[in-house]
Amino acid sequence: MGCTSCATGADGQPKGCKNNGTCGTDGCNKLTVFDWLSNMQLPANMEPFNAVEVRFKNGRKEFFQNSENLTLSIGDTIATEASPGHDIGMVTLTGELVRVQMKKKKIPLKIDALPKIYRKASQKDIDIWQGVRDKEADVQKRSREIAIRHGLQMKISDVEFQGDASKVIFYYTAEERVDFRELIKEFARTFNTRIEMKQVGFRQEAARLGGIGSCGRELCCSTWLTDFRSVNTSAARYQQLSLNPQKLAGQCGKLKCCLNYELDTYLEALETFPSTETKLQTEKGNATCQKIDIFKGLLWYAYEKEFMNWHELTAEKANEIIALNKKGEKPLALEEYTIEAPKTEKEPFSNVVGQDSLTRFDQPKQKGKKRRNKSRNKNKGTVEATAGNAPKNNPRNKSSKKPGNKSRKGSGNQNRNPKPPKNE
Repeated sequence: MGCTSCATGADGQPKGCKNNGTCGTDGCNKLTVFDWLSNMQLPANMEPFNAVEVRFKNGRKEFFQNSENLTLSIGDTIATEASPGHDIGMVTLTGELVRVQMKKKKIPLKIDALPKIYRKASQKDIDIWQGVRDKEADVQKRSREIAIRHGLQMKISDVEFQGDASKVIFYYTAEERVDFRELIKEFARTFNTRIEMKQVGFRQEAARLGGIGSCGRELCCSTWLTDFRSVNTSAARYQQLSLNPQKLAGQCGKLKCCLNYELDTYLEALETFPSTETKLQTEKGNATCQKIDIFKGLLWYAYEKEFMNWHELTAEKANEIIALNKKGEKPLALEEYTIEAPKTEKEPFSNVVGQDSLTRFDQPKQKGKKRRNKSRNKNKGTVEATAGNAPKNNPRNKSSKKPGNKSRKGSGNQNRNPKPPKNE
């Protein structure tokens, strides 16, 4: 979602865009909030809200009080209070929008109860922080091997070191309760740090790790979605979707959260449609609903004995027939209410230029017939040449020759091109 040239440098600051996380795209971090009040001044009698939103690894955010009155801006790396020691994070929001975010997340607006910000991170703090961040992939791999050795039905999805390397947090998912007391002891002996285990849900796991959805965009839970509402298969039925679990499930293995986005609109549109279980009673027979189209407002009915023949009705016509059935009346047939679709004349397809041909730029291959014809023509030419060089035995030419026209041998003046004789 961020800039194409955005990356993280050795000091934890984004490099490439050179805006230190405050670019206009607002996509350098996960779950970012655009500070649209950054260029506005507060009223004269109003004091600034002395709290800051700080982001840690993979979108984990917490609120801290700026007790030292430090001049902080978005993108600054700071040292915050932790238990035990201190942690290193990045400022993502300051000012009055922090108050709005705390209200949104239902956190009491008591600044004194919030943990404190110690200082801006020094180069030594950043070096230690980057050193332990580089170890997280190896620690995660070894921790998974240890969990498999103990035979625990759990998946360690993420590992997060504290900024001062005094504590490691292991995030795991499990379908049942897991007894990891022996596992923590072995983790402490192996990694020589304080161990903390946090169980997260499958959707929280996908939000932390991130990814690309089937729509081609980043996951909603890792970019902007924070409240995870329950999703049922009825949401797919109302939207006329096929109940295919492979298409309806997201990367977390649960139903996609986007099924709830347009559900209210579909429910509002379905209020004008009759129930699909209601049968239309006619004198010709009873008809059941086979298909509906919410966008066009159409329904297709078929008689119980003629399921191959569908009759297209509008929602208003179907409600009219149901109202007649409630009064005890029956129409003659559905054909009286069907819609005759206008026939649209399709323009004949004409490909004059040949622009739709995939092989229009390919060189045509020489066929075998042409080669055979060429070889035959060559043979004919050689036969005719040999026939022209041979003497011709024509009896007419012999009889037409006269003795007076014979050329004498030894004469120097010989007519190479003799004139034709005059007609007497």
